[in-house]
Amino acid sequence: MKYKHLTEDERYQIEELLCEGFSQLAIAKRLNRSPSTLSRELQRNQGERGWRPRQAQSKAAMRLVTRGVSNVKRASKSAWEYAQKRLQEDQWSPQQMACRLEQESLESISHETLYKRILSDKKNGGQLYLHLRCKKQRKKCYGSARSRRGSIPDRVDIDQRPAVVETRERLGDWEGDTIIGSHDGGAVIASMVERKSRFTCLIKIKNKTTAAVIHGINQHMLPLINFVHTVTLDNGKEFSQHKMLSSTLDAEVYFAKPYHSWERGLNENTNGLVRQYFPKKIAFDKMTNKQLQQVADKLNNRPRKCLGYKTPNEVFNELRKNQGVALRI
Repeated sequence: MKYKHLTEDERYQIEELLCEGFSQLAIAKRLNRSPSTLSRELQRNQGERGWRPRQAQSKAAMRLVTRGVSNVKRASKSAWEYAQKRLQEDQWSPQQMACRLEQESLESISHETLYKRILSDKKNGGQLYLHLRCKKQRKKCYGSARSRRGSIPDRVDIDQRPAVVETRERLGDWEGDTIIGSHDGGAVIASMVERKSRFTCLIKIKNKTTAAVIHGINQHMLPLINFVHTVTLDNGKEFSQHKMLSSTLDAEVYFAKPYHSWERGLNENTNGLVRQYFPKKIAFDKMTNKQLQQVADKLNNRPRKCLGYKTPNEVFNELRKNQGVALRI
């Protein structure tokens, strides 16, 4: 039985049953509680006039508050310093930091404590919260207007994609999209994410024309050609020359349904992570390939809950070595 604290209603039930002459064992059975839970309750929550439900509830609530404060104080200095460094330098989430501390057998600190400390730092004028991904931005509104995008020739719908892609059982199934800068006609970022390992490739493209986008992706992905089986894309016109992508990488290309972003959920989530570093108001023209690669490295070396708090780099390389296939450099 999973333990949970006695409620106020249970404490008043205990009082009624005690007045009726029930034994502690009988009361515990009535409440479906352990006899030791009841015995401990009656001992530590009694006052000068014995055990009373209202007083017991008040003492229990105060004990929980005190315990929470003590837990924050017990968090070690080294663990907090580790967390601050990962937050400021790599923008890890509190949960990623907490679980990675445990995985690396370092002094632990809970993600709830990390959130409390970050919010406390914000109230005191600190800047740690700026490194969190979510900053409560206004939610995007979606209209009901019909799509104004042009049709993609020889488009193959996601419904025809092999079932194995959905299961994430193999390495080599990718999702792709473009991230636009602050103005039309400027440089864009092509994002490619491998579904099983969550390994991310970010490519700077000089503009959003289909020739530039497809050429940029092909050049960047060629060293990984042995690990590309399928690519699932957005319906942007920049992917009109998808057959060239399919031919160069020897992979099948599929398209999600228009406005069904959840069919490429991993890619959409990754684009959100990239936006933390390159907000919508930022133009990409002056961004260097080195700067973009630094962001990709941060994402690929960030522990992920879905990977058991391993990093995409670790998982990708383990799977690659298991297949016995080398990268083409």
